[in-house]
Amino acid sequence: MKRTKFIVLFALIAVLPQVGCDSDFLNTKPLDRISSDATWSDGPLSQAFVYNVYSFLGYGGFEEQALAALTDEAMFTHAGRNINTFTEGSETPSNVAWVSPTYEWGRMYLAIRQANLALENLPTATFPDTDLRDRLLGESYFLRAYYYQQLLRFYGGFPIIEKTYSLNEEYKVARNTYEECVNFIVGDLDKAASLLDGKPETDGRATKNAALALKSRVLLYAASDLHHGPTATAKSPVLAAYPNLDIVAYSGGDRAARWQAVKATAKEVLDNASGYKLDLSAPASPEDATESYIAVAMGGKSAVADPSAAVELIFQRTHSTEYTVESNWPLGGLHNGINNGPNGYHNWAGNTPIQQLVDDYEMMDGTRFDWSNPTHKADPYTGRDPRFYATVMYDGATWKPRPADVAGLEPYNQIQTGYYDNGSGGLINGIDTRESPIENWNGSRTHYYVRKFIDPNPALPDNQSNAQVIPWPFIRYTEVVLNYVEACIELGDEAEARAWLNKIRFRAGLPAVTETGTALRDRYRNERRIELAYEEHRYHDARRWMIAPTTLGRMIQSINIEAELKPGATALVPYRHDKTVYNYTYTPVNNTENETRTWNDKMYYRPISRDEVNRNDLLKQNPGY
Repeated sequence: MKRTKFIVLFALIAVLPQVGCDSDFLNTKPLDRISSDATWSDGPLSQAFVYNVYSFLGYGGFEEQALAALTDEAMFTHAGRNINTFTEGSETPSNVAWVSPTYEWGRMYLAIRQANLALENLPTATFPDTDLRDRLLGESYFLRAYYYQQLLRFYGGFPIIEKTYSLNEEYKVARNTYEECVNFIVGDLDKAASLLDGKPETDGRATKNAALALKSRVLLYAASDLHHGPTATAKSPVLAAYPNLDIVAYSGGDRAARWQAVKATAKEVLDNASGYKLDLSAPASPEDATESYIAVAMGGKSAVADPSAAVELIFQRTHSTEYTVESNWPLGGLHNGINNGPNGYHNWAGNTPIQQLVDDYEMMDGTRFDWSNPTHKADPYTGRDPRFYATVMYDGATWKPRPADVAGLEPYNQIQTGYYDNGSGGLINGIDTRESPIENWNGSRTHYYVRKFIDPNPALPDNQSNAQVIPWPFIRYTEVVLNYVEACIELGDEAEARAWLNKIRFRAGLPAVTETGTALRDRYRNERRIELAYEEHRYHDARRWMIAPTTLGRMIQSINIEAELKPGATALVPYRHDKTVYNYTYTPVNNTENETRTWNDKMYYRPISRDEVNRNDLLKQNPGY
């Protein structure tokens, strides 16, 4: 007896034709399901199925808790969210720290199963549009590769599953080696690139260049220190003691060949497309550089951003009226403003920048910021890398008009994260501090807020709750430029590395780098840190470079800001930032309010949860757990 398969999908229901209410009441087929045969015989239904596979990408980085909060980019303001379980090194398989759904083991395998369903059925699909079939196949290979690389960079090697399982099948599978996993992902991406070659390009959907760009990332990680066994074990006793090293690293091999593969793949992407304003022959003005970085962060979608900046995006999570067919993307997800903006705007101050990130923004002349420099210490927010002003809200920075109920207290639209002389022996608490009269529980603990990815358009609602339609950059052109630069450095092609690195720096308004050797590598790493801030790269970069003990493991620093009236000056009421009236002092301080950070080498990989191991006892646990 033939067993009919049904697919339960809200997206598929949405494309079903409407039927009348007559004799169909005798029809016993489930009305919320579509048979497998019907799905793969109809182009729109097959496309809707693949859209559902996209939905597992989730919100991208626009979640209330951000991966930045596990790094030296940010501190999560609100206690009790299981962030410190990771940052304090107390995570275990039975007590797993916060994990975004876009990395979670079980959810990724659910996504992979959906991709496998598409890959099993599309080759024999009977709808007549072969171009659509090939495009959907290419997208499915890309998505399976994407979800597998999420697992790979979080956990190391994984069980490679290429089929869907039925009831009563043996589903226990051991983890494959790291090398096997890399090769499998690269194979999927090569197939995706071939199938997507020449196909239409639509915001939010995979393309040939997206497949090649993701391949460059996977190869980059594979060539890095953490995944080269001899290097990893020399740097970490925990990894040296791990008996299953091939699950998380290459045992040896030709590392130069791996770097050469990164270089060649990245260069193919760079030759196929172009980034935004990466053709300058000299540094942009500070004003233009700041506007360019805002435009890139907005994906060209904001009314205040250059729309041509959209060329920067290679693969994005889109949420706009231009692309509504993905009806089962999570809706209402682009809440970066309310998640991270200042409490004085009724926002939640979620993932606030820490002082270590702020300190790593260069001065405009390309020199390092230095607290021991009296000029820097006296005025730390003047003359910095223009990307700083597009990324971080700091005391005295100009921002959008305040909400109506706050404007009377702060009519100047300036961020207030300090404490100011009131002229009578007391202090005025900044509107955006935790001592503010405005929602003080949502105030920053570091005295900074995120500006990046928050639409600066003053016409949008003050609290940003449902206002943004900007995309999340899963992959953007400049990431691939940086991948190429890193490969060039590791292969000794320093002139080429500097040439491409300076394209990014000129767009950012900074002078060219001239260093060589280790100094060039250090400048590159800082450039990557700053350019890709809050884009979910730092967590992975610090680990694969094996610099996490001195970066991710550092104690959080915040800043204390106080303003004292100059002799003879009168306090401003309402207060506003004014260097002619007040003397400002800035004091970096250690902050252990929510977490006391440390580093344990087991944190190079996340543990596979006890529940997953109980379901599949062939899974070998990660090192240190």
